[in-house]
Amino acid sequence: MVEIIAGEKGKGKTKYLLDMVNSAVAHATGNIVYLDKSQKHMHELTNRVRLINVTEYPITNMDEFIGFICGIVSQDYDLQEMYLDSFLTIANLNDDQMVHVIEKLNVISEKYAVRIVLSVSRNEADLPEPVKARVLISL
Repeated sequence: MVEIIAGEKGKGKTKYLLDMVNSAVAHATGNIVYLDKSQKHMHELTNRVRLINVTEYPITNMDEFIGFICGIVSQDYDLQEMYLDSFLTIANLNDDQMVHVIEKLNVISEKYAVRIVLSVSRNEADLPEPVKARVLISL
């Protein structure tokens, strides 16, 4: 299932996401991946979490982003959870593409039993209706 942490920039989404990831490690039986737009949070993550700096890869549109996610999932049969910070930025999305990409991520999540948590820099009220049901927390 895809879950969303929503809130404007500067509201604490990344801190919440980092705490969530580090807590998940304690009970995880599989691998955890954290995707971000930089290496900035490397020292805030436990060493059991794989940090991927998405900007190091030539991803320029939503199809390439979905392919990138599929590549991560396909290479790790023990992948249990994925956390995507700055989702709209790392996926190179505009607002009208958000629903489509989240639906694709949900298909991947359900098919391969990988929990996917997204940090989205939008107020919950500003999210498209189909996305609002996926909000785990609104900051």
